[in-house]
Amino acid sequence: MSNVSSSGTPMAASPLTRAVLEIDEYASGLGWDQPARLFALVDTARMRADEPELAAQLGLDDGEAAAPLTPIEQDEIPNGTPLDEFLATIAWPEAVAGCALTVERLMLPPSAEASVPEGLDETGLAEWVAAHPDRQEVRMTVAVLRDGVRESALRLREKDAATDVLTGSELVPGLAEALSATFES
Repeated sequence: MSNVSSSGTPMAASPLTRAVLEIDEYASGLGWDQPARLFALVDTARMRADEPELAAQLGLDDGEAAAPLTPIEQDEIPNGTPLDEFLATIAWPEAVAGCALTVERLMLPPSAEASVPEGLDETGLAEWVAAHPDRQEVRMTVAVLRDGVRESALRLREKDAATDVLTGSELVPGLAEALSATFES
């Protein structure tokens, strides 16, 4: 038995992992070099009951099996706005069970930390990382629920296949914390 669904997305045990992998697969279909994307996660059954027209528009008719959480892409993140500043402006309505963000970054292996030149500002550091021979392009999809549950998926550009996506709850803790803060009053 395969652990990959007919759509090519790995099957997941938890609803949040399934949502993260669904968003990762969606982002993968858009290709690389994309802007960050923000998603609200809503309880599918609740949406079917409270917003049947919206559920129908999203193809979530009652007769079809659907994931417990439905990701709904939000408006584009304003260009040039730092991600942390943007996230600090978000407040979700009660109908939103969680949220997710997908973002691409350059990463270095831990062994490269010792060679970071001192005194670099943020721009200089970004340029240094971009020129480093061991850099890796990665797409991170991070999701959190109101109750604090979190999940992440990492996809390397050089291993761009659904079967090579790494998942785990603590892969991108800083971003998960920033997303969790969007649910604090």
